[in-house]
Formats: sequence, structure tokens, C-alpha cells
Amino acid sequence: MAEIIQKDGAWAFDGDALRLTPGRDRNISVLRRTLGELRVPLRALAGISFEQGKRAGRLRLRLRDGADPLLHATGGRLAEPHDPYQLLVEPDRFGVAEYVADEVRNALLLEQVPTGSVTEYLLPGPAVPLSVSAGDGTASFDGERIRLEWNWKTEDAKAAAGPRVLTPADLTGVEWLPAAGLENGHLRLAVRGAPDATPPKYDPNAVELWGFKKDPLMALVAAAIQARLPHPAASAASAPGPDAADAD
Repeated sequence: MAEIIQKDGAWAFDGDALRLTPGRDRNISVLRRTLGELRVPLRALAGISFEQGKRAGRLRLRLRDGADPLLHATGGRLAEPHDPYQLLVEPDRFGVAEYVADEVRNALLLEQVPTGSVTEYLLPGPAVPLSVSAGDGTASFDGERIRLEWNWKTEDAKAAAGPRVLTPADLTGVEWLPAAGLENGHLRLAVRGAPDATPPKYDPNAVELWGFKKDPLMALVAAAIQARLPHPAASAASAPGPDAADAD
């Protein structure tokens, strides 16, 4: 067992998987606290690195493309404080961090784990039920039904139709985008047959996000939904190729 315990959290490697547990410090992000402990199987990993800094170091995991619905739904846009696959390391534990990284690297070599993309999710996604209120609405998901409800800040045209209830089968995808600068973010459900050019402010299939504390939690809703959609590799495999299009 290779293990490192820090204020930021604890990582433990038993040869088969890495167990990532967020710390209890009040500075730990709300996303990591809500997501809780993660078990990352060795075969989901593409690599691990440890970066030393003057005041702190950082352990980073690199997952194989397509292994994690959270990373897919967020498109790599999770800021460092919210990224569950990073761990801040204090200077007096740099040696321990290097040891953990070496143990994981050796296991990847011994097991000959490929670094390429995968065709199925190797992590289950966030636990459900989930309900998050942020921006102009509340998104809830119980594993079968997605419900979007509106608040007093929602545009009248969007709220007029009332709550929106959908299932994963109604969707072709889901997207979470954080607010950045003067640009608002969103949680958007890509509904079959619905126009995709509607701004989130007016889109009944989207929650607009304004950059407040709970916004990152919408990423967990997106990931839980993504875990129940067809894997992107399966979608790509079923899409007709250029030759098929020419044949038509």
C-alpha cells in the first residue's frame, strides 16, 4: 500500500486502484466534498505526475480518454481547486508523493495498461439522486428522470412553460460550461430535435450559471447524466462514415 495524507486529501494505492479522498479542510471545494471518495481502477489511468513547487507540490492523475463521465461532461474545464484528480502536497511530504507516483507508474508498466482511449466508462459517475440549485434554476436527477425548475431570476419566456422533465433517452448529450469573465456558464441538455442555438438565458433545456459558489455542482449533474448516455465511442462507431454517405 502506497499512501499520502494531506490537508487537501488522501490518496491510497493498493496495486489495483487508487482511492482518492477529499480533505476536510474548509478550503476544499464544494464539488470535491460533494463528489466524495473516488476509486480509480488502474486500467483507467494513462499516467501520473508529481510537480514540485517552492511552497507546495501537486500530484496529478491523467485518465485515459473516455474513462470518466465527469471529465467528458466538463470537457477538461474544471478549474484546479475543483479537479478531483489533483492533490496539493506540502514540502515535507514531497518524498512520499514521489513514492506514490513511482508505485503507480511501476504498476502501469507491469500490467501493461495502454494509454489510449477506452470504449466504455471505467468510473461510475457521481451518485444519484442529485439536486443542485444555481443560476436561474434547479437541476435534479434521480438516475431516470431529469427535472429542471425555475426561480424568480429566470426569464419570463423561459419560465412560462413551467418545470421541464426529461429522461436520458430524450438526449443526445449534456454540456457543462463554467462562467468565465463576463461570459455566463450553463448546464445544457441536448434534446433530440430541439434547436441548439438558443442562448441559455432563454433555453428551457438549459440552466444559466453566473459564476457563484454552487455553479461547479452542476458539473456533477452533467456527469451523472453523461454516465447514463451511450459512451461517445459507441456513438462514433454507429455514425455513418463518408463511404456510406457517398453510397446514398
